[in-house]
Amino acid sequence: MSRVGRRRGGGFDEQKPFQNKVTEFADRSLGIGSSGHLEALFQFRKSLNDPEGRLSSWRGSKCCSWRGIRCDNHTGLVTFIKLHNPYPDIDSFVEFRSHGFWNLSGKIDSSLLQLKSLEQLDLSYNTFGGIPIPHFFGSLKKLRYLNLSRAGFSGTVPAHLGNLSRLQYLDLSSRFEYLDISSSFPPLVVHDFHWVSGLSSLKFLSMNSIDISMAKTGLFQQLNRLSSLRELHMRGCGVTGLVQNLPFINLTSLQVMELSDNNFKSVIPKWFANLSSLVHLNLRYAAFYGPIPEIFRISSLKFIDLSMNNNLTPNISELLGGNWRQIENILLAENGVQGFLPDSIGNLTSLVELDLFDNSIEGGIPNSMGKICNLEGLSLDLNKLTLTLPKSLEVEGCLSDKPLQNLYYFRMNTNGIGGTLPEWLGELQNLRVLDLSYNMITGLIPPSLGNLSHLTRLDLDGNQLNGIVNEEHFLKLSRLKYLFISSNSLTVRFSSSWVPPFQIQYLAMSSCQLGSQFPSWIKTQRELQFFDISNSSISGKIPNWFWDLSSNLSILNISFNKFKGRIPDPMKIAPFATVDMRNNLFNGSIPMPSTHVVLLDLSCNQFSGTIPSNFGQLQPYIIHLSLAYNNLSGTIPSSIGYLQELQIINISNKFLIGSIPSSLQYCSQLNALVLEHNNLSGQIPRSLGKLVLLQTLHLSNNDLSGPIPQSLQNCTKLETLDLGNNNLNDSIPAWLGERLPALGILRLRSNKFTGQIPFQLSNLKSLQVLDLANNHLFGIIPRSFGAFKALNSPSKVNTYLQYGYYRGTYYEENISIYVNNRQKTYTKTLSLMSSIDLSGNKLSGEFPETLTDLSGLIVFDLSNNNLTGKIPQKIDGLKELESFDLSNNHFFGEIPITMSSLMFLSNLNLSNNNFSGVIPNGGQLTTFSSSAFYGNKFLCGLPLDVLCKENNVDVNDTSNNNGYDNNEEEFVDEWFYLSAGLGYAVGLLGIVVIAFIKKSWSNAYYEFIDWLVVPKKPKRLSKNTSVQKEIEFSDN
Repeated sequence: MSRVGRRRGGGFDEQKPFQNKVTEFADRSLGIGSSGHLEALFQFRKSLNDPEGRLSSWRGSKCCSWRGIRCDNHTGLVTFIKLHNPYPDIDSFVEFRSHGFWNLSGKIDSSLLQLKSLEQLDLSYNTFGGIPIPHFFGSLKKLRYLNLSRAGFSGTVPAHLGNLSRLQYLDLSSRFEYLDISSSFPPLVVHDFHWVSGLSSLKFLSMNSIDISMAKTGLFQQLNRLSSLRELHMRGCGVTGLVQNLPFINLTSLQVMELSDNNFKSVIPKWFANLSSLVHLNLRYAAFYGPIPEIFRISSLKFIDLSMNNNLTPNISELLGGNWRQIENILLAENGVQGFLPDSIGNLTSLVELDLFDNSIEGGIPNSMGKICNLEGLSLDLNKLTLTLPKSLEVEGCLSDKPLQNLYYFRMNTNGIGGTLPEWLGELQNLRVLDLSYNMITGLIPPSLGNLSHLTRLDLDGNQLNGIVNEEHFLKLSRLKYLFISSNSLTVRFSSSWVPPFQIQYLAMSSCQLGSQFPSWIKTQRELQFFDISNSSISGKIPNWFWDLSSNLSILNISFNKFKGRIPDPMKIAPFATVDMRNNLFNGSIPMPSTHVVLLDLSCNQFSGTIPSNFGQLQPYIIHLSLAYNNLSGTIPSSIGYLQELQIINISNKFLIGSIPSSLQYCSQLNALVLEHNNLSGQIPRSLGKLVLLQTLHLSNNDLSGPIPQSLQNCTKLETLDLGNNNLNDSIPAWLGERLPALGILRLRSNKFTGQIPFQLSNLKSLQVLDLANNHLFGIIPRSFGAFKALNSPSKVNTYLQYGYYRGTYYEENISIYVNNRQKTYTKTLSLMSSIDLSGNKLSGEFPETLTDLSGLIVFDLSNNNLTGKIPQKIDGLKELESFDLSNNHFFGEIPITMSSLMFLSNLNLSNNNFSGVIPNGGQLTTFSSSAFYGNKFLCGLPLDVLCKENNVDVNDTSNNNGYDNNEEEFVDEWFYLSAGLGYAVGLLGIVVIAFIKKSWSNAYYEFIDWLVVPKKPKRLSKNTSVQKEIEFSDN
C-alpha cells in the first residue's frame, strides 16, 4: 500500500481542517452559532417568561441573528446579549397597557456559563420578581458590560462580581424611578464593599436606589482604588455619613459624581475639591450642611447641583468668584446661601442656568449680569433681595447690543425688590417666563413688555404697581398663556371691541379695577381654564355667553364683587373644578354644577330655598363646601353623608331647622364642621365622635339640648370647640381636659351647664380662649388654672388658623369674644388673643393667686358671680392684661397698688363690690372713669367724687400752702398756668406727630415721661409697645 493510501486508511484526512474552516465561515455568514452556545441559549430561553413574545425569533440554529444576540465576526461565539425592555419609559397608563412592562421574568439559568466569550449582558428594565442576582455572573470572566438596572432583582449584591476584573460598565440600579412598580419587593442590598476594589477596569458604576445603609466597610475608601472610574451614580442609597479625609485621591479620572437623595448629615468633604477632572457634580437633597469647600476651583466643572440641602451656607460672592470658566449650570436652590451677588458674576460667560431659589441672598442683580450672553435661566425667587432692578445691563462681549438675548425664564418672585420695572425687560426677545410677583415694585407696567413675542407667562401678582393696562401691553403677546396681575392697584382698560392676540389659559386679575361691567373681551378666550377676577368692583349680571365658556374652567373665582341675578342651573363647569362665588348679590336657588366639583363656595349671597335633598349623590367628590350666610331654609339633607372626601363644610345660616344629620359620621376626612347661627334642635349626635380628623367644630347659636356627647373624646385632633348659645345641659365633662390635648379654644357660654368647673381643663396646654360664661356653674375657680401653659407667656407670633387648605382656599378660624360687654370677632389676629371668661355663673370662693401666673392673658372676666376675698398683690403678674372685669361680686379690701403696673390695661370694671381705701393713683389706673369703681361704698379718691380722709385731714385738700404767701405767688401762678397750658398744647401736638411717624419713638417718650412725673401726677402709659400687642378688638 502506498504512503498516501496508508494515511487515508489510517483515518487522517488532510482536507478536513480546511473543510471545517469553510463550514465555520459559512455558519458565521449565515448567523449560525456554535452548538454549545446554541444549547445554552435555548436553555436560558426556556427558563424565562416572555408574555409579550420578545424572544419569538429565538428558534432555529442561526442564533447570531436572533433578536438581542450578537456574535464575534471571526469566531462566531456569542459576545452580546441585550434583552432590556424596549419600552422602559412609560408616560401613561395607556402606553403601559399597550406595551407591557418589564416583560421578561422567571429565572436566570446557569447555562449562560457556557458562553465563555460573553462580553456584554443587558437585562435591564425587566421584572424578575425579586430573585437574587445569580452568583455565577461573577464567573463570566470576559464581561466588560453588565446592566441589571431596574430589572426586579432583590437580595444582597453578590461579592463574586468583584472577580470581573475586565468589567468597565456596571449598572445595578434597583428601582424604576417613575412608577416604582418594584416596590412590592425590597431593593438590592450591599453589606460589604470590599468586592468593589476588584473591579480594576471599571469606568462606569451605577448603584442608584440600592440600600447600602448597612455596609460595614467604607464606600469611598474602596471606590478610591478605582483609578479608571469616570462615572459614579449612587442616588438614593440611604448613605449616612461620609469620610472626611482620604490619605490620597486616586479618583483623578472621575468626571461624573451623583450622590443625590441621600442622608449624609455632614459637611461636604474638602477632598471633593481635589477631583480635578470633575465635570458633573450632583449632591441634590443629600442633607449636607455648612460651608462649601473650594469646589469652585475645579476649572473643568460644567454642572453642579447642590439644591435642597437646606443648610448649606456658602457666601455667594466667594462661590461665584472662583475659577469656573466652563460652568454652565449652577443649581443651589433651597439652601442657606448668603451674601450679595458679586460683580464678577459677569465673568461666568459660559453660564446657561443659575438657580438660587429660596436662599438668603441680599442686595440685587449687578449690571455685569448682562455679560452672561448665553444665560437661559435665572431664578432668584424667595430670597432677601431689596435693591431695585438696574436701569441698564452691560453687554460687553455679546453679539447683540441688547442684554440677555438668550434668556428663557426670569424668576425673582417673593423678595423685597422695589423701584420700577426697567425698560430692558421689554428687550428680552426670547423670554418665555417673567415672574416678579410678590415684591414691592411700584410705578407703571412698561408697554414695551408687549413686544415679548415668545412670552408665555407674565406674573406680576402682589406688587404695588399702578396705572392703566391697555391693549399696547399685549400687542405682540400671541403666545401668552398665563397672565397674573392680581393684588396691585391697576386699572385694566380695553376697548369693547378689542380682540386679544392670545388665547389665555390662566388669567388672574383679582383686585384690579376692571370697570363696572363684565369684561367683554373674555368672550374671545376659548382656552380659558383658570379665571380669577375676584374683588374687581364689577357689578350687574354675568352675560349668558360666559356660561358657554365656563365648561372648560377648572378654577372660577368671581368672589367679592357685586354680581347679581341668578346662576344657570345646571352651572357649566369643568370636571373637578373649584368654584368660588362668595360675597356677591346672587339670588335664586342654589345652582348645581353640571359635573362633579371639588370646591363650592356660595357663601354671603342671597340664595334662598332649600339644599337639594340629593346634594350628596350629585357631588360625592366635593372637598370644600360653604353655603354660609344666605337665606336658605329647610333641613340639612342626610345625603351629606355621601361626601366622603369632604374636609370643610360651612352651612352657617339663619333659617335651617331640624337636627344635625347623623350621616355626617361618614365624612371621615372632615377637618372643619361649621353649622352655627341656625335653628337646629335636638341633641348633638354621638356619631360625630367618628370624625377623628376633626379640628374645629362650631355649633353655636342654635337650639341644641342635652349633654356634650362622650363620643367627642375620640376627636383628639380637635383644636376649637364652640357650642355657645344653645340649651346644652348637664355638667362640663372632665374628659375635655383629658382626651382633647390639642384644644386651644373652648367656648361653652350661654348654655345651661351646671356643677363645678372641672380642674382637668388645666391639662389643656394649648388653651388660649376659655369661655364658660352665663351658665349655672358653682363652686370655686380651680387653682390649677394657673397652669395653662399657653397663657403663661405672651403669644409673639401671629399664626393664621386655617383648616382644609385646598387650591388656595381654606376655612379661616374665627371666634367671638366679649370684651367690656361688647362682642368682638377675631379672625386674623386670633392666635394672638387670649381670654378667660367665667362671668355670669354662681362661682364662689376667692381669687386664686395662681391665676396671676398667666402673664400672657389679655381678657379676664369674672363678673357677676359670688366671688369674695381680696385681689392678690401679685396681680401685676398679668402683664399683658388689657381687659379686667370683677364687677358684681363680693371682693373686699384695698385695690393693690401693683395694679398700676399693668401697662396695657384699657378696660377695667371693679364696680359693685366691697373694695375700700384709696384708689391707687398711678399708671393706667388714672385713665379710667368713675364707672369702673362705682358701687364700692368704702372706696375713695379720684376719679370718684368721694374724698379720702387721713388723720382728719383731707388728703385731696390743697389749701395747705406750707407757709407760702398766696398773694406773692398769684401773679406767677397766672403766668405759670398760661404758659403751661400753651406748652401742653404744643407738646401734645409734638407727641401726636411723633407717635404717628414712628411708634417706637412714642413708646420710649411715654416711658420716660412716666418715670419723670409718676410721683406727682400719673400719666397713661403707652399701650402697644411690641408687635404682638398690636391687636384690635375687631379685625373684620
